[in-house]
Amino acid sequence: MNIFNNNDRRILEQKGISVEQAEKQIELFKKGVKPVKLIEPAVAGKGIEIIDDKKKYIGIYETTPKQVTKFVPASGAASRMFKSLFEFNEISPNKQKQQINSNKDVQEFFASISNFAFFDDLNKLLGSSGKIYELIKNGDYTSIIDGLLETKGLSYGVLPKGLLKFHSYSPEENRTPFEEHLVEGALYAQSDKRLVNLHFTVSPEHLASFRELADRVVGDYENKYSVKYRLSYSVQKPSTDTLAVNADNTPFYDNDGSLLFRPGGHGALIENLNEIDSDIIFIKNIDNVTKQHLLLPTIEYKKVLAGKLLEIRQTIYMLLGQLTENPATETINMAIDFLKNRLMLVGNCVPESLSGSALVEALIDRLNRPLRVCGVVRNLGEPGGGPYFTESENGCVSVQIVESSQVDGENPEQMEILKSATHFNPVDIVCSVKDFKGKKFDLRRFIDNDTCFISRKSKSGRELKALELPGLWNGAMAFWNSVYVEVPVETFNPVKTVNDLLRKAHQ
Repeated sequence: MNIFNNNDRRILEQKGISVEQAEKQIELFKKGVKPVKLIEPAVAGKGIEIIDDKKKYIGIYETTPKQVTKFVPASGAASRMFKSLFEFNEISPNKQKQQINSNKDVQEFFASISNFAFFDDLNKLLGSSGKIYELIKNGDYTSIIDGLLETKGLSYGVLPKGLLKFHSYSPEENRTPFEEHLVEGALYAQSDKRLVNLHFTVSPEHLASFRELADRVVGDYENKYSVKYRLSYSVQKPSTDTLAVNADNTPFYDNDGSLLFRPGGHGALIENLNEIDSDIIFIKNIDNVTKQHLLLPTIEYKKVLAGKLLEIRQTIYMLLGQLTENPATETINMAIDFLKNRLMLVGNCVPESLSGSALVEALIDRLNRPLRVCGVVRNLGEPGGGPYFTESENGCVSVQIVESSQVDGENPEQMEILKSATHFNPVDIVCSVKDFKGKKFDLRRFIDNDTCFISRKSKSGRELKALELPGLWNGAMAFWNSVYVEVPVETFNPVKTVNDLLRKAHQ
């Protein structure tokens, strides 16, 4: 295959992408991405565990010496939060006055504008304490929207969610999601000696702003919670960008003649996660926060999930130790039972057709993997993926988090299974990324690269096909060992639109 010219190869090298990787991406476009095969949804009691004894797992977590890191994907721009306002702002002032009462989202925003934590900043920007109400009365909605979203104003339309004011505590205290994660870290993610490790993945253009905010507030939170924060940041690596192609699957070249690359999606963050060296890693999205007086369920269940992780890991380490040193028949049977009934791995996942040393090696390979415990909530109709039993091409049946985009939309049977899910994935994950000898796994070895997603986009009026890498909690963790635990819906409070900030969790 000789697709790329010398200039292409130079650009690939600069981005840290090998020619072989680029050729594999082209091949993926050509052969297409096979949809996931759903068997049935995971439900309470089958694929999803219900915890009855919270105290037991909280106790395990609190009494185990550990090094903990909280990993927060925080690079997402807030622009999608304000989609309805951007669209409303594109129409003429006269039409705005006519449509305000029929546009539910925009009407709610203006009717409740004083309930947003950014209200005082916006009022001050516009000139006086009552300026916003004066503008609303006169039907001048554009001035308010521009003041909130544009760079000449508060810049909320271009900033990442982590830097927006989400929660108001008093006229003097309004917190961003970044600050709420500092609070959460102090309350459930302390390592020994009251150290709180927090890692944020951010976009390069906003890294300085995150650091400036941290410099202003970290000292106050350290004093308030008697902790010491160790903050770290990373950006999505250029090597995780993916090629764009034309309709005929040839490389797409930009107007300047260079290859066009696109961000690989949140699955690219497996590279960032791979560089975290901790016994336990909590993963939680930047916008999934709540006000502090409502945090108790979140704190409890984070500790419950981590306690469950430690309990399962201890069993895995025990089995691996015995399988490597003295693989007795009893140990082999225990390992098979554990894989089937605790990790819910059936079909060809468990190689019972093998015998002797081949069986032992296969069991060790299946057990000695990164481990995660995923909190799932009852399905309330939120967009996103959920836990399902899926079957791979080699006949391994396991529970995976599946997004609707991974399922064959033309297959009524598969779509019926997709719609029958009882639970939803809120990205509430606790991980262990070290093997039973204490050596860190290379997480890139456990990605299912066939779970990419191909979408159709355009650039400069020209159609193109784009490739999104396997999602961080989908294909990027497909070959991990996973356990799913039901957590209360109170622990899931994402902010997808600006009006979500009017929900009880944020007021």
